[in-house]
Amino acid sequence: MSKAIKATAGSDNIFADLGFANPEEELLKAKLIRELRAIIKRRKLTQTKAAELLGLKQPDVSALVTGRVGKFSIDRIVRCLDRLNYRVDVVIRHKPVRRASSRAAA
Repeated sequence: MSKAIKATAGSDNIFADLGFANPEEELLKAKLIRELRAIIKRRKLTQTKAAELLGLKQPDVSALVTGRVGKFSIDRIVRCLDRLNYRVDVVIRHKPVRRASSRAAA
């Protein structure tokens, strides 16, 4: 016999689902880091060369590449992208209105 698996639909922000204090900030940081890592990979930069270009130490680049980004602020990540000749644009939109699920209304 198989047991029914209970699943809960998540939001568009895993950090909110996991209860992070600043989920929007964490999601933005994750998106910026993903782009930074992709640029480093696309350019086939070694960690040493990436560190030189980004104005970081090699262990900091290692932390970026392996996802240990706790000590990196959004500002610091944007500066790194700028040093690689990328511009970060911020788009502001009205939040979509969330409807109460039919389950919650019942």
